[in-house]
Amino acid sequence: VQLVESGGGLVQAGGPLRLSCQGSGIIFDDNAIGWFRQAPGKRREAISCMSSSDRSTYYGEFMKGRFTISSDKSKNTVYLQVNSLTPEDTAVYYCAAAWRSVEDYPASDYCKKSYMMEFWGRGTRVTVSS
Repeated sequence: VQLVESGGGLVQAGGPLRLSCQGSGIIFDDNAIGWFRQAPGKRREAISCMSSSDRSTYYGEFMKGRFTISSDKSKNTVYLQVNSLTPEDTAVYYCAAAWRSVEDYPASDYCKKSYMMEFWGRGTRVTVSS
């Protein structure tokens, strides 16, 4: 399984950004997926996760409103749309996935318990300039 993020870079505050994560060896539409980020000197935090069962979504604390997770089944790609960027959004953004479980855990579990994610990309760095 391989996850490859793209779309990061240097962006201006106030603008939008769309990150992509392409998967191989795993079908995103059948499994749990999520986006996380880690800012310099801070702990990793969950942005959004999508469950493997009904594709319901969960957004981490303070993430609602500006972040949107979506997926394209035909491309086996997951996206993260970020709007109204601020310098506080500067971080390395990671895509993660986990095989569908028999228990069909909700999306919130995968975000709150990141150790449930079995596969991680290397991340894409986003730097927001003011």
